[in-house]
Amino acid sequence: MKTADFDFHLPNDRIALRPAEPRDAARLLVVRDGGLEDRIIRDLPDFLRPGDALVFNDTRVIPARLSGVRERVGPEGETLTVAVDATLHHRDAPDVWSAFMKPGKRIKAGDRIRFGAAADGACLLGRLDATVVDKGEDGLVTLRFDLAGPMLDEAIRDVGVMPLPPYIAAKRAEDDRDRSDYQTLFAKWDGSVAAP
Repeated sequence: MKTADFDFHLPNDRIALRPAEPRDAARLLVVRDGGLEDRIIRDLPDFLRPGDALVFNDTRVIPARLSGVRERVGPEGETLTVAVDATLHHRDAPDVWSAFMKPGKRIKAGDRIRFGAAADGACLLGRLDATVVDKGEDGLVTLRFDLAGPMLDEAIRDVGVMPLPPYIAAKRAEDDRDRSDYQTLFAKWDGSVAAP
């Protein structure tokens, strides 16, 4: 399966740049034998019956989009750099994440990536640096960070930005409000890399 399989056209007038306020005014599509019905979330209790199961997403979205600079030693010993973006996808170990990188064609195993604003000392702990361990056929790159566990989590919070959907990111930049807007009401645990 390719990520391009999920591309679709979304008319500009249907793109909400902010979540509904109040939250219970968000749209709800009700599917019944008789067809479809547009409602709002506050109407949900009207459709629940004894024995129905509700599943709550209690993961908190982390600022999983990182910008930085790829560094590589050139043929004459010079340092070659190129700007890169990583969207963290899955944590594989305390210091290892799988990520989608752009431009992916400019990345190879052994490359060093320095993340952060101008990649010059991005967080209180110093730069957030990683080494490209592997580059898969599926577009995923394996990154081994110089930090691990809670220290890495803190650095990602300091350096990363919220992973807005591309159709929103094309219209506006990420801002501080997104760190609360793109969380579920039940968010308890860090871990989601995309808004619910």
